[in-house]
Amino acid sequence: MDRAKDGFVTDRRASATVRALLALFALVLLAFAPARAQTTHIAPRLVAESVVPSPGGATTIALAMTPEKGWHGYWSNGGDAGFGMQVEWNAPPGVTVGAFRYPVPEALTLFGLMNHVYEHPYALLADVRVDKSVAPGTDLTLTGIANWLACTDKICVPEKAVISVAMKAGDGAIAAGAQQQFDAWRARLPQPLDRAGAWERRGVMVRFGIPLPEGTTLDVPHLFLETQGVIDYPAPQSFSRNGDWIIVEARAKGDAAGPIQGLLKLSDGRGLSVHFEPEAVRLAGKPIAAASRSIDMALFWTALGGAIIGGLILNLMPCVFPILSLKALSLARSGGDARDAKIEAVAYTAGAVLTALLLGGALLALRAAGEQVGWAFQLQHPVSVFVLMLLAVAITLNLAGVYELPSFGGGQTLASQGGAAGGFWTGALAAFVATPCSGPLLGAALGATLVLPAWAALPIFGGLGLGLALPFLAVGFIPSLRSRLPKPGPWMATFRKWMALPMGVTALGLYWLLRRQTTPAMHGWMDVGILVIILVVMIRAWQRGEFARKTALIPYVAIFYLLGTNAVDQFAKPGRVAAAENHSTFSPAALAKARATGKPVFVYFTADWCLSCKANEAGAINRAAVQEAFRDKGVITLVGDWTNGDPVITRTLAEHGRNSVPLYLWYAPGAAQPEILPQILTPGLLTDKAGG
Repeated sequence: MDRAKDGFVTDRRASATVRALLALFALVLLAFAPARAQTTHIAPRLVAESVVPSPGGATTIALAMTPEKGWHGYWSNGGDAGFGMQVEWNAPPGVTVGAFRYPVPEALTLFGLMNHVYEHPYALLADVRVDKSVAPGTDLTLTGIANWLACTDKICVPEKAVISVAMKAGDGAIAAGAQQQFDAWRARLPQPLDRAGAWERRGVMVRFGIPLPEGTTLDVPHLFLETQGVIDYPAPQSFSRNGDWIIVEARAKGDAAGPIQGLLKLSDGRGLSVHFEPEAVRLAGKPIAAASRSIDMALFWTALGGAIIGGLILNLMPCVFPILSLKALSLARSGGDARDAKIEAVAYTAGAVLTALLLGGALLALRAAGEQVGWAFQLQHPVSVFVLMLLAVAITLNLAGVYELPSFGGGQTLASQGGAAGGFWTGALAAFVATPCSGPLLGAALGATLVLPAWAALPIFGGLGLGLALPFLAVGFIPSLRSRLPKPGPWMATFRKWMALPMGVTALGLYWLLRRQTTPAMHGWMDVGILVIILVVMIRAWQRGEFARKTALIPYVAIFYLLGTNAVDQFAKPGRVAAAENHSTFSPAALAKARATGKPVFVYFTADWCLSCKANEAGAINRAAVQEAFRDKGVITLVGDWTNGDPVITRTLAEHGRNSVPLYLWYAPGAAQPEILPQILTPGLLTDKAGG
């Protein structure tokens, strides 16, 4: 607790009086503040997620607040001397505005008083509902008078502004930019805990019990209470763990009774909103130490070993095999020369490790900037998938002998050539393509990067690249392995063409993924692009005299007809991304509702680009025997689709120590926490769970 600041000394015995006077002074200033427009130290901006909300539906509005440097705003419960946002709405007929939802605040102690504040740009979110009786095209412009308190470490100023956002009753469409911005704001909101906590007064202390799995990361936790009159805010809070419960103890202040609301701040600015019921709280358990600069070395070495072994296993995954075919061809071309093999092996390793480090660094940087992203984040963006698809097509055509143009698909040229450059780019491409795969050991290893500092997390990402490169590193430096390679010969031309098949399958898979991620109009343009590529291939074939017979044109004409008609059909469809086919979509609210039924709940998180996920779905989850067992036992299945990214799913993965998919959770009836199932599922495992 600070006892002095800028020459002022706060007496503990007078702190209550000071707090009351400060709060009263702020309210008096607010009451007599002039209504004229004036410059504010926290700039407000009201925006709507959809400016054309549909009658009978709803949209979300955000009051974005941008403090000047050195100024801060307040949470709903401002603490000892502040208060939250107050808005007097002027809503048009048929429009209702819900309560604001606040992001996770910070605790700031000044002059012995604790404030719950935001010292950076933040946004308050609220739901706006439009009555079904509102006619389409009706002007729904929403205005209000907002009042808030802006402070520095020396002064507080009550501020006021007129806020407004233009809306019109329409079809509820949401612009892509607005969707992304609101998802970022939602990512900073606390997530509701699906079970109630407990609280009790015991002497001069107040004790809280919060049900939280042991794997949940706590980095300098703090309990904020929305309900006033419960605790002394500046007093130290002690945290301990008793099984799957976090026990919090703080000094009591006030006489509030009955249920109360709180917010538990976790690591990385995340938080959980908790509803507390007045009942007995478990005994304190093992103390939770404050965060330090040291790391858990056992966790680090375990995660590093898991990343290396997991990367090694990735060589057996179908998502990496097409790229490995390039390396196999290169090794065969070398003819077993020791020096060339070593150079290529080292270069391949460097490419794989550097790419894994760059992807890991980008992931850590995005998370530090407040983005809710996880491993394989680049495949959640259609542009990245499109570039990778073009590269796969170029490599496929090159391996098939369709063309030998060095300028077409520079990446494939670099990857297919020999020597250090070829080895490096092949390793880089293999690491990039391998990221969607999360095989055994890799999920837990990458999940450890959520709790380790950046300097300790980066080697784990590098370990993945090293594991991926180990087989070729071994071939390059172990003569007995290298001697087993076949000698160069005419067979290489045939082998090269056969290697075009798995690469072509990869290109088709990326094409399918891109269609899942984009609108029908984009599907049409993709078909047009493929037609252009086929036309180029036809022209070159014609120049080489391969169309000596008219029958050779028939396959090309058929492809042109099919793709052309499909492109026209796609352009005529509504411009919306295809909805997920899953009948039960995961959300915290859906999970809470499912668990309230008392039935078993199976939650799995997947993505269209995750081959491990799709293999588990086809080989285990969607098997007839498993689905029949689920129906017989009343198992509720919830699916979290992470294909295009989802901040809620990203946070849920992090809460269970993961930043990649697949993740499988089994909630048994009455169990406090879920069981994390293996990343490789079998039908027997799932039917046993349903029967147990």
